[in-house]
Amino acid sequence: MTRTKERTEDTCPFVYQCRLPLSTSTLNHLADLLRRHLKAIRSRWRILPPGRIAVVVLAVLRHDQRLADMAGGNNVSESTVRRWRDELITLLAAQAPRLDRALKKVAARGGEAVLIDGTLIPTQRRTGRANRRNYSGKHRRHGLHFLALTDENGRLIWISAARPGSTHDITAARHDHVLAHLRAAGLGALADLGFRGLDNDVLGSVIITGFAATRARKLTPGQKDANRVLAVGRAPVEHSFAHLKNWRILTKLRTDPARVTQLLRALLVLTNLEVNR
Repeated sequence: MTRTKERTEDTCPFVYQCRLPLSTSTLNHLADLLRRHLKAIRSRWRILPPGRIAVVVLAVLRHDQRLADMAGGNNVSESTVRRWRDELITLLAAQAPRLDRALKKVAARGGEAVLIDGTLIPTQRRTGRANRRNYSGKHRRHGLHFLALTDENGRLIWISAARPGSTHDITAARHDHVLAHLRAAGLGALADLGFRGLDNDVLGSVIITGFAATRARKLTPGQKDANRVLAVGRAPVEHSFAHLKNWRILTKLRTDPARVTQLLRALLVLTNLEVNR
């Protein structure tokens, strides 16, 4: 059998159009961000204008388009699209707020509490012992864990660093000193049962969680009612996770785990641009 790299006469690369369900303000924000960056680094030329580059990167993030496909449709190389993606992710991540500043801003607006929760984003299973920590026994799959804080209305205000999927919510919260930052800002936090034990201060508790039933002790009607009220109050944080995961690049991450933290914080900025426009 003879191998050849030549295409047959009736085959050719096809290019198709796809609708990008994002607002013009988001596109303009990303394009202006790139223009300012190019001016700051004195880069006079790019193969595509900033607006087209922003569309390419948004398509990669929103629809999880393959880099090679976007490269072929825009007559550039795959490495060029990857460089554009990483460049804009870095610029967006730099706009994500720090935890202490985000909490102080909520307190300055008159907020009394925030909502906190953790979630897992699936990743490809990689070989080697280093990937074993990425396996989450709770979700029974490989992934990366991160925490998110929202205000009482469900607006994302902060995202933690991405950690191995086996990380517990309490471990991640302690690593980021969430409790200390909440006390410094004078705020409380509504959380699920995964955060039980994070705040053991009986008199001045900051983290509010529900009641957990055991084999020996069932919940009383009053405790069940309290859990329902807490679930209603925590609903906005679940909605914010849904908005964040509308970016299909998070459906199953194929990128380097070391870059996921910047990706999450960049998507935080884009999500707020879309939801709060």
